[in-house]
Amino acid sequence: MVRRKIFWKLLNHLQKKEFSIVTGARQTGKSTILRQIEDHCRENSLPVVFLNLENKTILSELNQSPVNLLKFLPESEQRVVALVDEIQYLDDPSNFLKFLYDEYSAKLKIIASGSSAFYIDSRFADSLAGRKRLFHLYTCSFDEYLELTGKTTLFEELANIRSRPDYKSTQTELLRIEWEKYMLYGGYPAVVTEPDLKEKIYRLREIRDSFVKRDILESGVQNETAFYKLFQLLASQTGNLINVNELSSSLQIKNETVDNYLSILRKCFHISLIKPYFNNLRKELTKMQKVYIMDTGMRNCLLNNFQPIGVRTDKGELWENSVFRLLTETNEPDEIRYWRTTAGNEVDFVLTHYDQPLAVEAKFDKQQVKPEKYKVFASNYPMIRLSFFWLEPFDESFFRRIV
Repeated sequence: MVRRKIFWKLLNHLQKKEFSIVTGARQTGKSTILRQIEDHCRENSLPVVFLNLENKTILSELNQSPVNLLKFLPESEQRVVALVDEIQYLDDPSNFLKFLYDEYSAKLKIIASGSSAFYIDSRFADSLAGRKRLFHLYTCSFDEYLELTGKTTLFEELANIRSRPDYKSTQTELLRIEWEKYMLYGGYPAVVTEPDLKEKIYRLREIRDSFVKRDILESGVQNETAFYKLFQLLASQTGNLINVNELSSSLQIKNETVDNYLSILRKCFHISLIKPYFNNLRKELTKMQKVYIMDTGMRNCLLNNFQPIGVRTDKGELWENSVFRLLTETNEPDEIRYWRTTAGNEVDFVLTHYDQPLAVEAKFDKQQVKPEKYKVFASNYPMIRLSFFWLEPFDESFFRRIV
């Protein structure tokens, strides 16, 4: 059985007093992770219960009172693990978790999953401070993609490349083929495990049309057509600055509506908006955000473009979005910035959580790398190391450059 990286993080957090909250877009595998935790608990004789809040009977019980959760727990002198799937369906999930933590955390460990953005609610942040740990589940990383598709040899080869700086691989071309497939179809588990390329596209469209629609309905969106058009526009503008006025004009909706839709797309983990990095220099941008789609397969689905990488007119934008997605594996999206001046000098990404910040510039081809173009950035930020990340030429160093 393939274990996603987040499984091991949750396992390490199992004995902690804090509750564990797993968040992420629909269809990223949150329920599967919780079921795997349940299996682990049973195999190790740990008392556990799984509660799916799509079950209206269970939901009604828990909405009546958080204490009703205790009715579902097995009798045990040990601390019981309660796995609560789709916790956002509760009327007040923040109060539910706060009450149970304050009153019963000595004998109860909750691991909850939620697709929606209840956890961004200020009540959640305030009332659960010190009581919870958030775990973000994105669509599959490339490593997880190789494991889920049964490419064990390539997965092991990847480990060799990363652990041995001078190692030369005989599997580079096979890794490239898989990488490009991963860029085209993304990392939703149901898409990754589907071997037929046409079926992959069908599954992506199903996620777009069925599961994103649920986000729309639950978020109270009134103009579904405009919402989808906005999502498509953002997919075509990945890596670009967001101009709410232009989007409002194109969609013929109010600025406030655009802001609301952007917030919903971000809260439901479909897009990420990254802020500028600046040092109070008058000519640096300080407000406008850049947009990226959180799964490249979904981006290509929205654009209805699954052409091979080499012939695409948007390969640079797709590559930049892929680099952003790679950076989220080791950096929280809020820790990723971009840098740009009003004169147009730009660096794609600045990673702010390191002791020494790191800047990353994405170029599809190494020949496009021109270090002299970044003199303004280097002179203003000499303490920040600038790294270039390219797809062509593809060799072992590609996998060693991943931050």
